[in-house]
Amino acid sequence: MHGEYKEYKEILKNRLVEKRYYHSLCVADEAYRLAKKYGCDTEKAYLAGLLHDITKNASEREHFSIFNTFNVNLSEVEKGAEKLWHAISGSVYVKYVLQIKDEEIIEAIRYHTTAKPNISLLSKILYLADFTSADRDYDDVDIMREYVDISLDKAYKYSLCYTIKDLAEKGKAIHIDTFNAYNETMLKESI
Repeated sequence: MHGEYKEYKEILKNRLVEKRYYHSLCVADEAYRLAKKYGCDTEKAYLAGLLHDITKNASEREHFSIFNTFNVNLSEVEKGAEKLWHAISGSVYVKYVLQIKDEEIIEAIRYHTTAKPNISLLSKILYLADFTSADRDYDDVDIMREYVDISLDKAYKYSLCYTIKDLAEKGKAIHIDTFNAYNETMLKESI
């Protein structure tokens, strides 16, 4: 299983610090587990998890080189939120540099930090696997892990609430995709 990803693992080892590489392996394993549990393509989930942080340790210069080379226009919030850059540049890197043509994988990588309305099952799984991977250690991680095993939707709702509250308490801008995903999720419940 996953032997065909050896070349990607080598690329990751060269691009990421050891802790981030380990995180990528943990997210890949969790994405695979969740995909199996919730009926999604396990190989796509594993690969998306493996590659989701491929540009996480890139310099500001490399991020903007990727953005400029591939005509990526950042919103004002994205320009000011360095934590979001790797999801955007990573999706472009995977598509154009690694030549991965699967749009579902590219989209999952692109939205693994912000989520988005009308999120695909694969994107939702990657978003949550990033929250619940074995290496994660934050205040509500046990709650998130419990919820993700009960219901993907319950975990997703909780994660959006957690993210918005956390960013607001830190005085950080909140990406419009996150707000829209939150609103969509809450409105579905009120129907």
